[in-house]
Amino acid sequence: MSTVTSEQEEKNSIKNKLNKSDREFHDWYRFVLSYPPQLVRKYIEEFNLTEDDLLLDPFCGTGTTLVEAKLQNIPSVGMEANQFAHFVSSVKIDWQIDAVALMDIAMLIKDLALEELANQSLSDEVTDGDLPITNLRRLTSEKEKLILKNSISPLPLHKSLVLLDEIKRYENTAFYKYLLLAFSHSLVYKISNLRFGPEVGIGKLKKDAVVVKAWFEKIVQICLDIQTSKGKDSVGAKAVFFDSRNGMHSLGKNKVSAVITSPPYPNEKDYTRTTRLESVILGFINTKDELRALKKTLLRSNTKGVYKGDNDDEYVKDFFQISSIATQIEDKRIALGKTSGFERLYPKVTKLYFGGIARHLQELKLVLKPNAQLAYVVGDQASYLQVMIPTGKIIADIAQSLGYELVRIDLFRTRFSTATKSNLNEEVVILKWRGY
Repeated sequence: MSTVTSEQEEKNSIKNKLNKSDREFHDWYRFVLSYPPQLVRKYIEEFNLTEDDLLLDPFCGTGTTLVEAKLQNIPSVGMEANQFAHFVSSVKIDWQIDAVALMDIAMLIKDLALEELANQSLSDEVTDGDLPITNLRRLTSEKEKLILKNSISPLPLHKSLVLLDEIKRYENTAFYKYLLLAFSHSLVYKISNLRFGPEVGIGKLKKDAVVVKAWFEKIVQICLDIQTSKGKDSVGAKAVFFDSRNGMHSLGKNKVSAVITSPPYPNEKDYTRTTRLESVILGFINTKDELRALKKTLLRSNTKGVYKGDNDDEYVKDFFQISSIATQIEDKRIALGKTSGFERLYPKVTKLYFGGIARHLQELKLVLKPNAQLAYVVGDQASYLQVMIPTGKIIADIAQSLGYELVRIDLFRTRFSTATKSNLNEEVVILKWRGY
């Protein structure tokens, strides 16, 4: 094994930046901290993948690997257990739609939404937000409890719901999902008060926002991208709604030549919060019970997603390094006098996380071709009382115990940890499955 250590000082904003040339399709909707398309291209080239191969992303999120594979003429399939993220990736890889017809529909929606706002004495332009408006539309009280407080201000929310009503007129058409995806993007990045860092939070509160125009601009981009896709729109790409710890049967008889993916990292980042606003407004999550059901299908990477009966830790009960880290965390918790329920779960979630990874890697062997090549983008962590978790190394050790060959660990980038006030590595663990 070798560890690549060049370019360690390169900033995250540079290393993870979406190049202008990569904005087609990728930028329809993208997690802020997604790895960049150029990283996928690097390993597609290294693995010598061709149109006769099948590339798998078992934690496909919003589809970076799938979109890039399609652009490179590589058939691909992704697995995702978060329903909204699965929706996003499914739309981003489907380019077989009439872009001109989509634009015509979008123009009709725009005009009707603006007309409805005008009937309410409202404009799509930004005002001071202090207009004497009554009967603003709101979410139900249960839905309001599911989103972060102040995620979106009352007037922008009202205008967004007016627009959404016009979009829903096309619910039974092939165009609907593109209209919704554009709405989701503009809702989060143009209309809401959300800001994104290591975790999603609330930024400056906007009393008003441009809504219809922001949505229409994203639709224009989508239509232009679809028009440029001719010749590549037939490349096979699919996203399936499954938990990669037990869902490999969903691939049928297909055998996988390569894996390029990035699973969640072991930290206190609740990944469902990243897409909570759009998931709730679009109806993917409507109640606390539905949110809980979603979290139970995800890799246990944070204490807010740990439940009674979780037993993925059984898969790594004999790993001394994992047990040792869990013990360090617990000893430090006691020494610091930390007694909250979440802090008491830190050792448990550490073991559950790596157990879930082990369970996934064991399941994955069912669909891999002999000599399949794998790339896992993962990050070291120190979220749990500043105890260092060398994620890449531990995953490499788990993989080797299951019969995978460790080729090397590449350094992708370093990022600053607010917990330890030091840089932590994000790495790419390169594996090979020989077929025995």
